[in-house]
Amino acid sequence: MSRARAISPHINSAADAMLHALPHAVLMVSPDGKIADANAAAEQFFKASIPMLRRHLLRDLVPFGSPLLTLIEQVRHSGAPVNEYKVDLATPRNPGERMVDLHVAALPEYPEHVVVMLQERTIADKMDRQLTHRGAARSVIALAAMLAHEIKNPLSGIRGAAQLLEQSAGDDDRQLTKLICDETDRIVKLVDRMEVFADERPVEREPVNIHVVLDHVKRLAQTGFARHIKFAEEYDPSLPPVLANRDQLIQVFLNLVKNAAEAIGESAIDGEIQLTTAFRPGVRLSVPGIKTRVALPLEFCIKDNGPGVPEDLMPHLFDPFVTTKQSGSGLGLALVAKIVGDHGGIIECESQPRRTIFRVLMPIYSGDGVISDNAPPVQSP
Repeated sequence: MSRARAISPHINSAADAMLHALPHAVLMVSPDGKIADANAAAEQFFKASIPMLRRHLLRDLVPFGSPLLTLIEQVRHSGAPVNEYKVDLATPRNPGERMVDLHVAALPEYPEHVVVMLQERTIADKMDRQLTHRGAARSVIALAAMLAHEIKNPLSGIRGAAQLLEQSAGDDDRQLTKLICDETDRIVKLVDRMEVFADERPVEREPVNIHVVLDHVKRLAQTGFARHIKFAEEYDPSLPPVLANRDQLIQVFLNLVKNAAEAIGESAIDGEIQLTTAFRPGVRLSVPGIKTRVALPLEFCIKDNGPGVPEDLMPHLFDPFVTTKQSGSGLGLALVAKIVGDHGGIIECESQPRRTIFRVLMPIYSGDGVISDNAPPVQSP
């Protein structure tokens, strides 16, 4: 850090560069409990600049009675490093999912000073949950294939028989035959939607400007289901193109924006949906068919100030047939997860009242394919 003992200007500069390159938040805490220094990831974690962090006591930025404060005192007395796993650091200042692993160690060069590293659990947990999402999508594929072959043909026969009965039925019975036809058509539409999951043909891809996609989705929403909702954008204009299928990306974000609008509701007077894009280094994922891990630094978010997702629904949000809508099929988010997974990315959700975020993380592509751990970084245009 910048206050570390300087052996030479070159070494000190290199140490600072390494710390700021780390994807995990690192803090140096002084004997009086103030934050003496921090790296760039700590700025992102606490949503405050380094000069602002230095003005605060650590206890002001973490929950009351946090185990982190106890660990720091333990390290000061024993001098031995300690670790603690799955600690919640969420506060009103930093709400949302803030589960971290803590690594605390003493700094011999500075008596009573302690260095703290915060490793967000969400990164590791995203990988585990994404594998579950993909497994759920595969089960839907098998189910869709079975339904297409085993259900649509009998339904056609049922509908034809109902139409024949309708010709000789009285007025009361015609209502029943119409009900049979309507319900048969509804089931056929459901099966047609599920057949999308069984489509294993290669997807045609090309470099896509994500901001063009999001602007198109916003225009569609504002002329229809979200005309009563305010939209805000926070884009990183330096992001490189995504190698993707444009129509499928539109389908993904249109679905997410529609869900956000429906969550806000038509009666809301201050409903807002925020579209954001950013570059977030540090997340990497193993992709089938590629030996090295793929970086997922492109972050695209849909945020809304609706009532939030019910807590009991969160672990199963991307599973098929899971929905809170009275007329919903529960296939929308399952299809979104499949499309994002087919593009080598992951999708996650964090939610609390008036702050729900659907976060899509996608890989960077070069002209030759996926950029992995072993590939050189790409210079943004």
